[in-house]
Amino acid sequence: MLRVLFAGTPEAAVPALETLAADTEHFEVVAVLTRPDAVRGRGRRLSANPVKQAARSLDIPVLECDPSEPSFLDELKATGAQAGAIVAYGKILRQPVLDALPMGWYNLHFSLLPQWRGAAPVQRAIWSGDSLTGATVFRLTAGMDTGPILAQSTLEIGKHDTSGDVLRRLSQEGARLLEAALQAMADGQIALQEQPQGAYEVARKITSKDARIRFDVPAFAADRQIRACTPDPGAWTMLHLGSDIGTTKGNGRVHTIAGAKAGAEVPEDSSQASVDAAQMLHVLRAHVVEEPDTTGGSGAVPQTLEPGKLFVTKKHVWVGTLSAPLELDEVKLQGKKAMPAADWARGAHLGDGAYLE
Repeated sequence: MLRVLFAGTPEAAVPALETLAADTEHFEVVAVLTRPDAVRGRGRRLSANPVKQAARSLDIPVLECDPSEPSFLDELKATGAQAGAIVAYGKILRQPVLDALPMGWYNLHFSLLPQWRGAAPVQRAIWSGDSLTGATVFRLTAGMDTGPILAQSTLEIGKHDTSGDVLRRLSQEGARLLEAALQAMADGQIALQEQPQGAYEVARKITSKDARIRFDVPAFAADRQIRACTPDPGAWTMLHLGSDIGTTKGNGRVHTIAGAKAGAEVPEDSSQASVDAAQMLHVLRAHVVEEPDTTGGSGAVPQTLEPGKLFVTKKHVWVGTLSAPLELDEVKLQGKKAMPAADWARGAHLGDGAYLE
């Protein structure tokens, strides 16, 4: 039986911890190393991360000490661990820590190394249009994801997959891969293979600034950006409401949208009738309209739609790009609940010239 110290932090690491802990024939998870409690969620409360919560439910001792502190080596050796298993821990381990376990440390990375070394491999794979990704188990060394490979598995990326979709599947597949690879390594049935040399892409972290959607690009590029940034850090844009349009009726103005009947009256002095109020809009789901209907019917989209310009019907919300229109499926205003884009548009009081940027 292999005595393993597990290191991880986010939800994506939980399946690997649970899989190793459940395989009591081959493994004993002697302790879990994770990041300290942090302020999380809309309530901004101090709470434990997903791995710590899972470790507690499994009755596994938790270490929250800083591995860069000299005292950590004593705590590590006291666990009696023979090997370390890491999944998205979030801290760099110093060489003395890497050397402290007799059988080494093994990292589960969510890409087909050497491609996409770094912090955001799944997001970068989707953003660049990759159709294939995977998981790699490799021995941890001082370099960034450069150690020799123990095992790999592949996974297809669907054309509508978000990074969250892919990461959920990879975390399950990766957990099984890590279990099998560590077992084979402990039994001496598998050999390490050095990573291929040559050019590779680095998966740098995606920031909130990076996640602002660009519409001055082809539709496929905007679609990839949205899917790559969903759910984290969250694709967003600024909504400009434009000027209200319609026919005058009494002291108010009737708001209309393309393909719809005359809407409810909007008082001229209403705050909702702002000429160009801007607000943050999160786009959770969208898709490229590959063969848009241009017949002029209720489901038709204009043949030409400027980048960022919105076009709305009863059941559809489109935004222009440099090529085909992009249909918005699910959106969320800052501080509000997510909803279908068509439902949002009906109550948004979009004016003539409403656009996203």
